Amino acid sequence: MQDNEFEALLISAGDAPARGESASTRLKSRIYSALMLEAAADGPLLDLDATVAAGQGLCVFEKLVQIAPVSAALKSFNYCRVCHGRLMGEHIEDPPLYWVCCPYAEFKES
Repeated sequence: MQDNEFEALLISAGDAPARGESASTRLKSRIYSALMLEAAADGPLLDLDATVAAGQGLCVFEKLVQIAPVSAALKSFNYCRVCHGRLMGEHIEDPPLYWVCCPYAEFKES
């Protein structure tokens, strides 16, 4: 993503922090969601097994899909797009999310 695209994304989010302040949970969530959409537009995401092999954790819902007997296409789907955690992260400051390996839950802690 180009610098000017990133700045436009910050401005459009409407939550751009002042210098020296930490970004809000909502802003971090919106940026992450936009980056994931960009990544998915370039091609399929890593499947869940490859994600774990790369050292990343899976949220409880992704773990369920990983162990389920489903197609490879379903194992590379971006489940954050349909998770209520994304909606809460993007619209509620300090959302009540406590799942391990959920990026939206991690944004409120950083």
